[in-house]
Amino acid sequence: MAEPVVATYSIVACDLEGGQWGVAVQSKFLAVGSVVPWAEPEVGAIATQAYANPGYGPNGLALLREGLSASEVVERLTSEDEDRDQRQLGVVDGHGGSASWTGPGCNDWAGHRTGEGYAVQGNILVGEETVAALATTFEASAHLPLAQRLIECLAAAQAAGGDRRGQQSASLLVVQKDGGYAGLSDVLVDLRVDDDERPIQELRRIYELHHRLFGLSPREEWLPLEGELRAEVDERLARLGYDSLDAWAGVENLEERVDGEGAIDPVVLDALREASG
Repeated sequence: MAEPVVATYSIVACDLEGGQWGVAVQSKFLAVGSVVPWAEPEVGAIATQAYANPGYGPNGLALLREGLSASEVVERLTSEDEDRDQRQLGVVDGHGGSASWTGPGCNDWAGHRTGEGYAVQGNILVGEETVAALATTFEASAHLPLAQRLIECLAAAQAAGGDRRGQQSASLLVVQKDGGYAGLSDVLVDLRVDDDERPIQELRRIYELHHRLFGLSPREEWLPLEGELRAEVDERLARLGYDSLDAWAGVENLEERVDGEGAIDPVVLDALREASG
């Protein structure tokens, strides 16, 4: 049998209003993001862990695509698996239905909870409080974007006790139809910390960087590029050796936050001021 994805806790969740599905996971296991999380927009999301069966990911998504509910997918996958007693699985379907499985052979403490739009599960944990923190934090953070909610859930679970064997890697996967780079991808966020003493802290840091580069401030917050601000932007660009905002933004990977020369995203303005001194 393959090496277990040990000491793992995860949350599988969706934001139906935002059209997003995602998975966040932390484990005492190298590169947990390469095994546990699976998601497809408008179809669902899956976490496969403990003595993980990676086939649960693509096979489960295929079943969800056929119209099976989360609970039906869990039943189908585990009933056909002779090693189901050592598996752990969480599923959220395209309608927000959720289901989990914790095999009786998973190492203590192991268990799960489900609710509207989410499934949380963990094994080899300090105790039940880790899974409880995942659930209560998700339920209390509906005002946040899904990706940020999932990171907050991981952080709360770790603070509540986390893995009995410690930390090593973490990942965040969020999908949305045409929500990824340049509107040409369904992958909104796909970030991994493969080996770190504080993987959740590092995951938060790179998510904030990701949001800075690829997020977008509401249009009503953009500032008109005219008068003194236009002059300031032109002077700072010239100081850096650029003749247009587009040219500079492309080098700094901020092109997704630039849309013409009539107005500027405040995040871009702050970055330009920081870069030009």
